[in-house]
Amino acid sequence: MFAKISWPNNNITSECLRLWIRISKTRPKSKKMSAFIEETKSLLPRIAFIACGCFSPPTPMHLRMFEIAKDHFEMQGTHRVVGGIISPTHDSYGKKDLASALDRCAMVKLATQSSNWIRLSDWEVHQTKWMRTQAVLQHHQNYINNHINSGGAGGNDEADTHLAGWLPRGLHGSRDPVHLKLLCGADLLESFAVPGLWAEADIEDIVANHGLVVITRAGSNPGKFIFDSDILTKYQNNITLITNWVPNEVSSTLIRRLLGRGQSVKYLIDDLVLEYIKRKRLFNVKSKYITDAVRPTHLLFNHAFTDNNKNASSYPIIGDQLEQDMDESDTPSPHLQHTATSRVFCCGEGTVRGSKLLRSGPGQAVQVITTQADEKDESQAKKQKISQVQL
Repeated sequence: MFAKISWPNNNITSECLRLWIRISKTRPKSKKMSAFIEETKSLLPRIAFIACGCFSPPTPMHLRMFEIAKDHFEMQGTHRVVGGIISPTHDSYGKKDLASALDRCAMVKLATQSSNWIRLSDWEVHQTKWMRTQAVLQHHQNYINNHINSGGAGGNDEADTHLAGWLPRGLHGSRDPVHLKLLCGADLLESFAVPGLWAEADIEDIVANHGLVVITRAGSNPGKFIFDSDILTKYQNNITLITNWVPNEVSSTLIRRLLGRGQSVKYLIDDLVLEYIKRKRLFNVKSKYITDAVRPTHLLFNHAFTDNNKNASSYPIIGDQLEQDMDESDTPSPHLQHTATSRVFCCGEGTVRGSKLLRSGPGQAVQVITTQADEKDESQAKKQKISQVQL
């Protein structure tokens, strides 16, 4: 019945789409019905999120905000989320204990390597000075618009090596625009009320032309901050408030404090980020904290910004080419039996030309050396896959 329904030419309203998605949750799904539902979802307005900040270091909550926001819009059936962008601030921001842009970009790449839709943009850190949030949003929105309007490399984003690494993939599947929204916590919403901190013109441009997606704590009252602001009240329909029902109070400040005291932050941040911090001795990490033996599974990076279907072999591999799709039951690769160390490069803006990777500025490659287990332990080690991490 439903498979035979045809809609008028592109005259489907968001309300109709929401209705069909809700119907799909209550009716048995045939193959034709499922295909129809997926096609209906593809007609929803497209949005992407961008989060701006220091990320010194990035925490799991920074990434959880993206997942929480995506779940909200998908469950509401109002929009289709096509991408997430993390944009670390410029070094000249001048905040105390701010790690270098190079290190912060490297840590964000490590933290996001398990995601196929949250990507790092280092455009902001490559500028000559600190950039206002409004300017960061406008640059990324313009880039997305230009990419969609240009038609790209025959519709194949992966074939175009000149594209920014943060750009969501598959945008040419539709000519519909992608609306970029600022993703933030309630503290940013509150900061709008701090005298002299934000230019009113910037606040109005961000809320009116981009929109806010605010992740709030249970029991908080962000609506009051909107009510107290004439600008926010004027554009309150462009502000989406989402309650985070799983509290996580682990902040970058807390991580830095614990590291500076020589206390453990294990399980509070990503293991690879922690390993990077210890190797680079960031945030005044106490020397006594650097006592863990380096296991062979540490700092072996997968490509962070490709779809799951992307062939990893299209990127340069440091060392011998290892088999793909390894799991914990596999035995060590014979290529690693007599290897003393593995060198892995992470972070950076660059392109691949032939067998060379070209980089510049704050995005220079960072070499991280990991020691392999001795030959006696190699028989019990996990199989390792080493891929070049690049933007």
